[in-house]
Amino acid sequence: MSPTRRSFLGAGAAMMGGAAAAAVTPATAAGASTPLTATVDVAVVGAGLAGLTAARSLVAAGKSVIILEARNRVGGRTLNHAIGGGHVAEAGGEFIGPTQDRIAALANAVGVNTFDAYDTGNNIYVNGAIRLSYSDSGLVGGLTGTAPPDPLLLPDLVLLSQQLDSDAAKLDPAAPWTYAQASAWDSVTVETWTRQHALNATYVLPVLAAATRALWGCEPRDVSYLYAAAYVASAGNATTTGTFERLLNVRNGAQQSRFVGGSQLVSQRVAAALGAAVKLNAPVRSISQTSSGVTVVADGYVVNARRVVVAIPPALTGRIAYDPILPADRDLITQRVPMGALMKVEAVYPTPFWRANNLTGQFLTTGEPVGYAFDNSPPDASLGVLAGFVGGDADRTYGAMTPAQRREAVLTQYASVFKDDRFLSPSDYFDFNWVDEPWTRGGPTGLFAPGTLTEYGPALRAPVGRIHWAGTETSDYWQGYMDGAVRSGERATHEVLAAL
Repeated sequence: MSPTRRSFLGAGAAMMGGAAAAAVTPATAAGASTPLTATVDVAVVGAGLAGLTAARSLVAAGKSVIILEARNRVGGRTLNHAIGGGHVAEAGGEFIGPTQDRIAALANAVGVNTFDAYDTGNNIYVNGAIRLSYSDSGLVGGLTGTAPPDPLLLPDLVLLSQQLDSDAAKLDPAAPWTYAQASAWDSVTVETWTRQHALNATYVLPVLAAATRALWGCEPRDVSYLYAAAYVASAGNATTTGTFERLLNVRNGAQQSRFVGGSQLVSQRVAAALGAAVKLNAPVRSISQTSSGVTVVADGYVVNARRVVVAIPPALTGRIAYDPILPADRDLITQRVPMGALMKVEAVYPTPFWRANNLTGQFLTTGEPVGYAFDNSPPDASLGVLAGFVGGDADRTYGAMTPAQRREAVLTQYASVFKDDRFLSPSDYFDFNWVDEPWTRGGPTGLFAPGTLTEYGPALRAPVGRIHWAGTETSDYWQGYMDGAVRSGERATHEVLAAL
């Protein structure tokens, strides 16, 4: 028996969970043109947190599962990057905070611990000639959190954040399009809404753009106000109302903690437990369904199943061929929810030397390429890592540069913001542009332009026959985050088990 066939047979055994082993047909050796064929209860497309969560939960319920992943790794939009000394820095999603209960539970279940993101000292804010150093727990910072206490910005910061929080509280996070004013809110962009409500929109918009570039990988003009309010509404859980402050803050916010060993370790641990059921380098090309089952065709594999969970971003679901074709509203979602444009840039130093100057490493600036940066050092501080987000228009500009040009621009900006030339000489530097990642094509999440949520929202997670949808964009709470991905996988599992 070939090693390849043994691994595929092993998938059936690994997926038993009290149920009958998956039936596997004879297969050819690895590298042959004839695909390997298996019959399982559920096929899962995508081995990010959503797909792995669904697979793990289904196995726990005694169902046989095969997970088909296009990449040569698991983890989806989480990705660890080795920086030496056995340490990693995350090139993708990494933070966890209050009310992100489901990713916390999953990490705990697979033995991945957390530690506090570094937040001791002062943040830096630069907006043209204005440069502020402030603490997020000080007299003013205690009120504004991570947001800068710029006196020219503060009146609008209070006004707009209170209005956004108030509007978000009126929405059902699972169905924001049902609110009475949803169509009106969905007819304007975040930029237009800001111009309508801000006291000094001209001053506010560049700061807002720095935030939306980091948060969504886009400009304020790219998403609807309903989407922004729904995103805020999702920054909570069933017992805690979402707030704009929780999205932005480190202390008591979405950026409060990190994972020991890097965020991708959670997916790696889950995948290790699933064993041979996880198939890498297997992009799915087509999904066919009949009244009795589905057939999922991937590179090297044909999987016959009773149900399928598609756990990839909406834009990528449109690159799969469906038979019969998807209903028009579900197909239009694949065309109208593009990925954001986001790059992470990281400089590695022998020590986090900025801490000795009472600096957190966090900065917010209207300059480029980086709009927001933070201390991404390992928990023992044996190395110093300063990471930054380059999003939206900045990603399009600096993503087109050579790596050397981009490196110089980032380091020059770091030195300028902190007024410290030591930032010019890192021991290592790396960046990762998610737009260039072929099985993601952007980040950190899918974007909803005006009209999308109200016109197509109801089809976002509704099953299509035997096809169920997962992925962070389909979550009710913490859409766009790791927690949302886990929640979506759990929801898809409930749907599947109810249908089997």
